[in-house]
Amino acid sequence: MVIVVAVIVVAVMLVLSERWRRGAIVFGVATLLAGGFRLFLPEDQVGLLAVRGKWFDVGALFAIGAAIVGLGLSIDPLGTG
Repeated sequence: MVIVVAVIVVAVMLVLSERWRRGAIVFGVATLLAGGFRLFLPEDQVGLLAVRGKWFDVGALFAIGAAIVGLGLSIDPLGTG
C-alpha cells in the first residue's frame, strides 16, 4: 500500500506542477500497480487494497487503471505534456 500511495503522491505533484497529462498517466499506473499487488500478494499482506472479493478488486483496478492511462495518452497535450 505504501508503494501505491508513493506513486499517487508523485502523480499529485505532477498535476500541481501543471503536468496534468503526465500526472494522470502516473495515477493510472498507480492503479494498475495496485491491481497487480492485489493479484499476487497473499490476503494477509494486501491491507486496504482488499475491498471486495479478490477477482472483483483486480478486475476493477485493472479496468479503471487502463481507462485512466488510455485517456491520458489519448488527450492532446496542447503543449503542456
